[in-house]
Amino acid sequence: MGRVSGKVALVTGAALGIGKATALLLAREGAKVVIADLKEEEGHAAVAEVEAAGGEALFVSLNVTQEEDWKKAIEAITAKFGGLDIAVNNAGILYNGSVEETSLADWRRVQSVNLDGVFLGTRYAVEAMKPRGAGSIINLSSIEGLIGDPTLAAYNASKGGVRLFTKSAALHCARAGYRIRVNSIHPGYIWTPMVQGFTSATPDQVAARQKLIDLHPLGHLGEPDDIAYGILFLASDESKFMTGSELVIDGGYTAQ
Repeated sequence: MGRVSGKVALVTGAALGIGKATALLLAREGAKVVIADLKEEEGHAAVAEVEAAGGEALFVSLNVTQEEDWKKAIEAITAKFGGLDIAVNNAGILYNGSVEETSLADWRRVQSVNLDGVFLGTRYAVEAMKPRGAGSIINLSSIEGLIGDPTLAAYNASKGGVRLFTKSAALHCARAGYRIRVNSIHPGYIWTPMVQGFTSATPDQVAARQKLIDLHPLGHLGEPDDIAYGILFLASDESKFMTGSELVIDGGYTAQ
């Protein structure tokens, strides 16, 4: 307990899935958590869950693609908690389509959330962390930011972009002497509402889920806490010698 005690942590897309699991875990480990999402009802419920366990939490409505929303969110965090120590840029969307099937509008929508949102989240987190003299930023990429998939053209591009953007930001912060670390995390398929939605269009959902399971040598899908524990490590001082790194948590998917 207390691995991030006294720190202030912002998690985007924190109303459900990996984001919620991360916010709850960081709170259990002593952080004051900011739950940022567009799903207000679920977001406030997550805040209530943190507070019921004795933690401190704040909900902010945040569209990660909108710069004004980021400015307001940082202002709210500073007013409530005095600053920011940890930022988890988790919000993202999944789109299934090959290069021929993907429209320009769909391409731009995916990049806007998955890549623009991470850029804005990193930029504003750096600004908020500089007065604190240190910080940790964790950007959610994916195994799809490491390898290609013929049916995930836009998603591959967005998550690959997150991977290399993270390295650029990490080098900038290190060489500027900010003591702000920036790392990416690369989950395999995690059984979250987003992945469940990915299989929902398939008539035989049991077979669709099994197909995803079979991609992972460990023989099962991941759970949100599997990723949350990796994020906790990157958020804590235990990873103080890591920046610009990729933490892969994928059940052996990319080892093949």
